[in-house]
Amino acid sequence: MPAEILKALADETRLRLALACRGRELCVCQLLALVRLAPSTVSQHLKVLAHAGVLASRKEGRWMHYRLGEPPEPEAAIVRAALDAFARTPTGREDVRVLRDILRLDLEALCLILREGGCCSPAPEPPRPGRRRKAGSGRSKRVKPE
Repeated sequence: MPAEILKALADETRLRLALACRGRELCVCQLLALVRLAPSTVSQHLKVLAHAGVLASRKEGRWMHYRLGEPPEPEAAIVRAALDAFARTPTGREDVRVLRDILRLDLEALCLILREGGCCSPAPEPPRPGRRRKAGSGRSKRVKPE
């Protein structure tokens, strides 16, 4: 398991996400605003961190929340050491500053700002009723002349 945690924390974006969740629970909206990457990219990073046990998640309505997981020792010590070291880097210090500003925003307002990018968007609308084609009524097959 230590190797899995080290692999999960071997990416700067994943370190940024994990550091942001240290000591608090964050919505995906807040994480998206911090790292400024595509929702699908952030989702993949969160999946790797959760699979390794670095992050834990819970769903509340349409929001998905993440927090640091509780891996057993010595894995927890590895996570703490990696996050402590990353927190001292320029990127880590800047993320802490930016996150303070993000946490001041209303979660619903932040979600509305990010909705264009796919964050916490409501379920897609069902298809509207309209004309439907019958099966096989598409292009006719071309018959070769003999």
